Amino acid sequence: MQQSAVPELAHTHTRPIHWVATATALAGVVAVSAFLQPDRATAAQHGPEAKAVPAVTAPPDPAGVDFPIECGPVKAAVQKQASGDLDGDGRPETVAVVRCDAGSGTPPNGVYVLTQAEGAAKPRVVATLVDPKERLTVKDFTLRDATVTATLLGYSSRGVPSCCPDLNERAKWQWKNGAFVRSTPSGARSV
Repeated sequence: MQQSAVPELAHTHTRPIHWVATATALAGVVAVSAFLQPDRATAAQHGPEAKAVPAVTAPPDPAGVDFPIECGPVKAAVQKQASGDLDGDGRPETVAVVRCDAGSGTPPNGVYVLTQAEGAAKPRVVATLVDPKERLTVKDFTLRDATVTATLLGYSSRGVPSCCPDLNERAKWQWKNGAFVRSTPSGARSV
């Protein structure tokens, strides 16, 4: 066995005092760390850009809603419907195209926006986009990117027969400043 060229150092031999010093230092670190804990982790974002996101809810179902349309002895029928978040509150609304379920002819349409409050028994109508009193028929109805668009068929005068609308207009509705605003894209009206 070869001898070491370096003489033995005094601190390479462990003594009981070394163990006591190490144990005391370790106990001090553990005690201090118990008081210095990081903040609790949360999934919430902080700062001005953080926005509360409600849980995803089902869109309102128009079945059983009392629509503000006069149908006499027949019932109101939902012809078309689409759902999406129209006002940016994180909860979906439903837009329903409704008409009287008449056996013949082409009764006018109404277009209604429905919402349902959390815990409410059924949805309610919060806006009328097309009133049936306007005598319009809705076709090419879509809801995309919080915008409702439709082609509206109407009449230039009361003398035009109900079977043959002579006006064709594109319309779109968007939620702005607390209300649905209707606009007509340029060149969208024809006779």
